[in-house]
Amino acid sequence: MDYTVQPVSWRDSWIAVADVRRAVFIQEQGVPEALEWDEHDATAAHVLARATDHTPIGTGRLIESGRIGRMAVLPQWRGCGVGGAMLQLLIGIARERSHTIVKLHAQTHAIRFYARHGFSAVGEEFMEAGIPHREMVLQLAPAPARSA
Repeated sequence: MDYTVQPVSWRDSWIAVADVRRAVFIQEQGVPEALEWDEHDATAAHVLARATDHTPIGTGRLIESGRIGRMAVLPQWRGCGVGGAMLQLLIGIARERSHTIVKLHAQTHAIRFYARHGFSAVGEEFMEAGIPHREMVLQLAPAPARSA
């Protein structure tokens, strides 16, 4: 199953991003639509995964504070590396933006996924949009200096 993952702007790709988030969070997980969209969408760095036929299959974002969120992969694409590829791209964007730490709120069933990518769970479990979560953090090494 081939796919691509690339950075996208909300302005140019909001329909594709919203289609994936609506399918995963609102329809599959029952998150109220009013909680899904927020003021961070317009300013966040978004990534979009697409199948070879250009169908959107996954998305995630990095907000200005260095928090990764809204990670979503369509069910038929889970277990194919899409989530990991999106996460690594978002971590790379965080490094480029000089973040030294990246945080996220992981649904408890996804803690092992994020741990495999270097994140550590901190604090107690909490509820967000009716779903149990834990905060996770990743300390970033500085980006390598570019030679002139």
